[in-house]
Amino acid sequence: MNPQAKTALITGGAHRVGKTITLALAQAGANFVVNHHTSSDAARETEAEARALGVGALAVPADVADHAQVRAMVDTAVARFGSIDILVNAASLFRQTPFPMTDVSPWEQVIAVSLHGSFYCANAIAPLMLQQGAGVIVNIADLMALELRPHFAAHNVGKAALIALTRQLAVDLAPTACVNAVAPGLVLPPPNMSPERAAALAADTLLGRWGTPQDVADAVLYLIRAEFVTGEVIVVDGGERFARYK
Repeated sequence: MNPQAKTALITGGAHRVGKTITLALAQAGANFVVNHHTSSDAARETEAEARALGVGALAVPADVADHAQVRAMVDTAVARFGSIDILVNAASLFRQTPFPMTDVSPWEQVIAVSLHGSFYCANAIAPLMLQQGAGVIVNIADLMALELRPHFAAHNVGKAALIALTRQLAVDLAPTACVNAVAPGLVLPPPNMSPERAAALAADTLLGRWGTPQDVADAVLYLIRAEFVTGEVIVVDGGERFARYK
């Protein structure tokens, strides 16, 4: 699908990797709705930056883990732009959830955002895509869904389930909509990571460096434009999975 003059909804699109994806779509000529939960200032800033590029932009607050809020967000987007052509599920709650747990609420919260939220958004938007005869969904998974790390049970499992959801939606929405996922590796260090730790992690990739949020955005744009790719996962990790063979 050519994103020019199309409308995209990006969850978690106000900051970090989500913001880069949002602005990449704006540069490609897409109008967009940027969803945010608590990052209202960042969302307004992203909205303003996109409008400066000459596209329509609308920041809409919603907790994607809340089905009613997702429905209201989609209704607001359709009222503003008429329809939604592209959905990018980028919202994620990244936190440690060591197993076993005495308090399961962090598990429930992380899964609710990454899996339930993506399902709620796709479920609300898919009827529009089926009605108009075209659509694209791109889910932002994580390399940790494939290469597990200790103490992140909810994140790892939630992202693995998101990949399974991607494939299921590709089957259920074919041939009308293409549904794919991007699984990033090291593309953006956490704010509190030391330079020494970041360098050590970079050494554990085939390319010997970190990627960038733009690398993820480029993969998303490819999947939006690719009309003969569906049910796939593009891993953007600099060869981290294979660095043990160096």
